[in-house]
Order: sequence, then C-alpha cells, then structure tokens
Amino acid sequence: MVFLNLQIKGIIQMTARTGKFLATVLLGLTISTSSLAAEPVTPELTDKLSQLLQQEMRAVQGGMTSIHSAMVMGQHEAVAENAQQIHDSFILQQELTEEDRKDLMSAVPKGFIKLDKEFHKLAASLAEAGRNEDTKEQHRLFSKMTGNCIQCHSKYVSDRFPDVKSVKD
Repeated sequence: MVFLNLQIKGIIQMTARTGKFLATVLLGLTISTSSLAAEPVTPELTDKLSQLLQQEMRAVQGGMTSIHSAMVMGQHEAVAENAQQIHDSFILQQELTEEDRKDLMSAVPKGFIKLDKEFHKLAASLAEAGRNEDTKEQHRLFSKMTGNCIQCHSKYVSDRFPDVKSVKD
C-alpha cells in the first residue's frame, strides 16, 4: 500500500505540472455542451491536450482510490495528503501554451467548469477533514466528490460512459 501511495503521489505531482485547466478536465475525457444531443468535444482537442487529460484523469482516479482506502482504515493523514494533492492539481497552468488554453476553453462548457471548481473545493474540504481526523465528514465529502464525478460523466462524457446515470436528476 505504501508503494501504491508513493506511485500515486508521483503521478499526481507529475501531473501537477500539466496546467491549471487540465484539472478542469479531470472529470472527463470528452465533453459535450449538453447531455442530450451535443457532439463530443474530444475530436476537437489536440493530441497534446487529449494525452494530458487522460494522464490527469488517471492521477485523480488513483488519488480517489487511495482516499477511499485510507478512510476505511482510519489513516487520516493519508486522506488529507491525497485530497490536498487533488485540490492542488487545480493550481497549475505552466505547460499549457496560450493556444492550448484557447483550444481547451473553447471545448469546455460553463457547467463543466462549475462542476470542476466544486470538485476541487470539496477536495480541499476533505483534506481539512482528514487533518481534523473527522471520519464522518470525510465520508460525507468523499460521497459528494463521487457524486460530482458521476454528474459530470453522465452529463458531459455520456458518449464515453453511456451507462452512468446522474444521481442529481
């Protein structure tokens, strides 16, 4: 488990250099402007953005897995560290060129950005709950983060995850 946590930390730290808006897209690899009839945005993304987004998604997935394991084992410090790393991956932007940012922003709907900001805010709160050793709050926040992922996938990435149904509808 320690090796896995070190690997995940390395991945998250590595992806923390990929750009602020990559975290914005960590909840999905393809994005649509509407859950009903919109076309996926992935074909419009550059190869570079697609690769960075996939990398970012894998890092968040690993962090969420580590948080779950740490929560059920009472490893509050690990919850705090992993949640903080997910939150901090939002404060980036070094590797994106101005053109990359424009390409990404043209593909990302406002609702997606709102979900992403909420996700990162929840991660910061989860880190605090870990530092406070508050298992009940950790569970509540982790559940909200998971719901946020489900909502995003069902709305903005339904072509990639057609069987994910929103928990908010």
